[in-house]
Amino acid sequence: MQLLDSLSPLSPSLDGLLILLSVLTSAFTSAFGVGGGVLMIMALAQVMPAAALIPVHGMVQLGSNVGRTTMTWRHVDRRTLMVFVPGVIVGALVAAWLVIHLPAGVLELCIAAFVLFTCWGPGLPKRALGSVGVLVAGAVTTLLSSLVGASGPLVAAFIKQSQDGRLAKVATFSACMSLQHLTKIFVFGLAGFVFRDWLGLMIAMIAAGLVGTWLGLRLLHRLSDHRFDTLFKWALTLLALRLVWLGISRWAA
Repeated sequence: MQLLDSLSPLSPSLDGLLILLSVLTSAFTSAFGVGGGVLMIMALAQVMPAAALIPVHGMVQLGSNVGRTTMTWRHVDRRTLMVFVPGVIVGALVAAWLVIHLPAGVLELCIAAFVLFTCWGPGLPKRALGSVGVLVAGAVTTLLSSLVGASGPLVAAFIKQSQDGRLAKVATFSACMSLQHLTKIFVFGLAGFVFRDWLGLMIAMIAAGLVGTWLGLRLLHRLSDHRFDTLFKWALTLLALRLVWLGISRWAA
């Protein structure tokens, strides 16, 4: 318990729960291709200060996605990855200019709106999935990732639909997300976030995420995701509605 107490400004019990959550969400993304990052940020938003939410989430997701990419590297679509990179750079530069401080409550409302849209909004047209579409997606989703945290479902709409085979989808998605989360060191470093205050928790959650990634990849060929997709969508919706209430309360205070 003393070790957990030294990991972050949160309570030891919350640190322990977040480490377990990292195992579960990494396993979910590895098995089903997307979703774990959104579930993690929705959970973190319930207990973590708004200023630490996106940078901590980004560093944990960076570790998880790098691990997943390393384990599936031979399946990565290099061409898609190279098209995605310039957009990531542009999005990060714009984010560094925009991300200073958001009014209380706005971050929670933005995350909730984003999650509800990805759960229930319209799908993307096929013409948006070409090279230009992927480049634009890299820029827009990197910017959104720095503002609302988990842009995975939107990235997946571009990356996953262009790949044949589940391993190719998981590998290419993970590689693109690794690049996107890497930019948060630059963006939030410029914004003045002190990463060392949360370093212990981030390292523990990254290590736990690698365990989850290994477990999820073992399940990749064994599980059907139809029922999980439905349950996951409704779970996110309920968490998003709670976050709407929390955001409105903080904004109106």
